[in-house]
Amino acid sequence: MIIKNKTTKLLVTISFLLILPLVQKQWFNLYLFNINDISFYSILYYFSGTICPSLVCLNSLKYYTYYKFNKNNIYSKNIITGKRLFFLVAINLIFLSYFIADYLYINFDLIFNLFFERINLQKPDNIQLSFFILLISSLLIFKKSRFLLKKIILVNFILISLYLWHIQINNINLDDQFHIYKYFGLNDLNLINLFILVAIEISFFTWSFLSYKTNLSDWIVGKPQKGDFIPVLNMFIFYFFIVIYYSILI
Repeated sequence: MIIKNKTTKLLVTISFLLILPLVQKQWFNLYLFNINDISFYSILYYFSGTICPSLVCLNSLKYYTYYKFNKNNIYSKNIITGKRLFFLVAINLIFLSYFIADYLYINFDLIFNLFFERINLQKPDNIQLSFFILLISSLLIFKKSRFLLKKIILVNFILISLYLWHIQINNINLDDQFHIYKYFGLNDLNLINLFILVAIEISFFTWSFLSYKTNLSDWIVGKPQKGDFIPVLNMFIFYFFIVIYYSILI
């Protein structure tokens, strides 16, 4: 029954994501008829830009934040300890912390470049960046602060999505002074924003697995079982259709 309900929800979500951009395009056409006036369709079209980012955040908070893993085989032969575990923990923690710090900077960079042109936001130097990475790494170690940080990341995603929506509606030209162009290679900034979030999601999942319960205090982690990868599979399916949504919306 639970599997059936999840499948139904997934199908409804997928159908909604495929239909929504087509509806938004119709609202946009109606909005163009009264582009100089505030109308019902202009408000509706502006509001529609919050639907997909909100759906992403709610889904991520519910399914890709509070992970639970099987620890029954933690003391079997399939374990990770010693230098291998240290290497995995250090690489994942640094990678995740760096992406979070850089992602938050993208948000502030967009704010200052769009709304406070006279204020020049300086890019953090190596020492400042190292401090932020250390601070975020410390927050990720503790359970409550890790969940709080994940919520901040999702709020950050919504804010960046809204800035990009504002840019798209008002035909604001972005140049390479925006930090988000560091990830240039895609013309659609919405996809860049989404792919950064997905990278954080995957790294957050890995860190959640490594730090699950007493894994780090015991300094022993069981190798992941097939069932542990189900959230990752669901994550890829969900974000695949989010990519399709943004591709249709272009």
